[in-house]
Amino acid sequence: MSRPPLPPFTLETATQKVRLAEDAWNTRNPALVSQAYTLDSQWRNRNQFIKGREAIEAFLTLKWRRELDYRLIKELWAFRDNRIAVRFAYECHDDSGQWYRSYGNENWEFDEEGLMRLRLASINDLPIAEADRKYHWPLGRRPDDHPALSDLGF
Repeated sequence: MSRPPLPPFTLETATQKVRLAEDAWNTRNPALVSQAYTLDSQWRNRNQFIKGREAIEAFLTLKWRRELDYRLIKELWAFRDNRIAVRFAYECHDDSGQWYRSYGNENWEFDEEGLMRLRLASINDLPIAEADRKYHWPLGRRPDDHPALSDLGF
């Protein structure tokens, strides 16, 4: 199964790959999102180590049960050959109504078919007031005219 764009990446294809990942994660559909990863993909997400597409899907299922009204923006930071580095911020709330903005960086490595085989994510959570939210688009894909992370000063 091929997952374009394929490495080696250019500025254009790396930027496209980042937006495709953002769009997929904003669906909050674990089965769909997990298809972007190799069967034996390895993750470090915060302090958790996850291996394999099935474990990724299970992790995402639990994540989006806890992180409600999740909205994410990713931005290309650097790329080379089959690797991409991104920075991101997402907003969500828990079941008590407390809102958070989570900031992070990810390092990605892809196989020759464009599937991610390695994802290393470092994330910090900041409690915010609902009035301080910056992401107000309807759930799903971020509109093309919505400000990017740099535009928001994040």
